Amino acid sequence: MFKVSNETKIGALTAVAITMLILGVNFLKGRNLTRKTSYLYAKFEKINGLLVANPVIMSGLSIGTVYKTEPADANLSAVIVTIRLDQNINIPNNSVAEISTSLLGSGSLVITKGSSATYLQPNDTLATTSGVGFLGGMTAKLEPTQAKLEAALASMDSVLKTVNQTLNTRAQADLQQTLANFAVVSANLTKTTAELNALMAPNGNIAKTAASLASFTAGLDDVKTKLPAITQNLETGTKNLSQLDLDKTLRSVNEALASFKATIEKLSNSEGTLGALMNDRKMYNNLTSTVNSLNLLLQDLRLSPKRYINVSVFGKKDKSEPLMRPMPEDSLTQEQRKQ
Repeated sequence: MFKVSNETKIGALTAVAITMLILGVNFLKGRNLTRKTSYLYAKFEKINGLLVANPVIMSGLSIGTVYKTEPADANLSAVIVTIRLDQNINIPNNSVAEISTSLLGSGSLVITKGSSATYLQPNDTLATTSGVGFLGGMTAKLEPTQAKLEAALASMDSVLKTVNQTLNTRAQADLQQTLANFAVVSANLTKTTAELNALMAPNGNIAKTAASLASFTAGLDDVKTKLPAITQNLETGTKNLSQLDLDKTLRSVNEALASFKATIEKLSNSEGTLGALMNDRKMYNNLTSTVNSLNLLLQDLRLSPKRYINVSVFGKKDKSEPLMRPMPEDSLTQEQRKQ
């Protein structure tokens, strides 16, 4: 069996390590050795922080990386940027390259696509423009403002010096008192702001009032939806009332009232049977006496039935005294129980 020596193993591992190192270094530099590439060049006066491996962007798409940056000559009159294209992209020959810097300071090379039908060939040179970039644009806009601010501060300093020289001790004391009053006003405003924040909190009075208003508005919307039906019912009721014969109904009611009045008058004038019964006191007394006698007879019949009915062949007639006046209900019940 063939035996691999340690020297061979070490050599193979060293070759693999060197290969991985080369691939890693090229990858970190933005080079892809497994992809067919081409190169273009661009010449700038300043590269404004553009570094090797920064992306090259066209139409928002990364089409390559910055492969190398080097001086154009010994006087550094310009900087030549080598662009490595990782994709087979047709770039019009009137396209323009520009260096762009982000807010964080990282750079990129942006190619503005031209409209020409002729395309750049490998190792051609792109036209360039000197862009100020994001930070440069902000600096350019802030420089006039900074100059004006410095002038305003100088003028304010001069005015303050003049005021200090003009004001006497009493005026300075008044000014200090005014500043103290401003401090009090500021404290009151802070307190008022806190109270307003409490009112406008989710559980504050304003929130509750808004919720109540929303609920009330929802109720109004509900009533609004019901208004057509209510209006329709009112119209129907009004129409039905208009169709009623009110005169005939009122005449019927008057006739009924007249008949009822005549009946009441007859009862009051003691005419007829009901009138006589209602107005004749003697007849009332006779009826009362008759009812009492009937009640007495029924009670005596319940207490001594043998006095009136004798069904026994060998029995004898009840000779007890008849009942002369009605008995209370409790006494009558007790007598029945005894029997």
